[in-house]
Amino acid sequence: MEKQKHEEFTRYEIARILGARALQIAMNAPILIKLSNEEMEKIRYDALKIAEIEFESGVLPISVKRPMPRKKEEKLKRVKEKTSEQKVEEKEHEEEEDIVKEGEIMELANPDDEVEEETTEEAGEE
Repeated sequence: MEKQKHEEFTRYEIARILGARALQIAMNAPILIKLSNEEMEKIRYDALKIAEIEFESGVLPISVKRPMPRKKEEKLKRVKEKTSEQKVEEKEHEEEEDIVKEGEIMELANPDDEVEEETTEEAGEE
């Protein structure tokens, strides 16, 4: 029976169950299994060991609720957008124009301007 209980729960669930029950025992909850004084002294009145013994004997009234994923009944529809090559080219052309306008507004240097500035600087150094 001990092996069967361990197969029903994951190790994380077992740790949670034992921890919760040990806390209850530490807070003076009644022990659900009869243990003699010798057995209690042997485990040194350890709440976790008592919880483990209760778990292995199968007397703990603790259950684990595992949420299961919900199935979706509706089918997803594919959105089809008709785009022609002409529309794509128009969008690309508009984007290029916007980029050129932004460059003019920001007063970006043209490669030709840079060459002229370098030649005037070199002439001034000599």
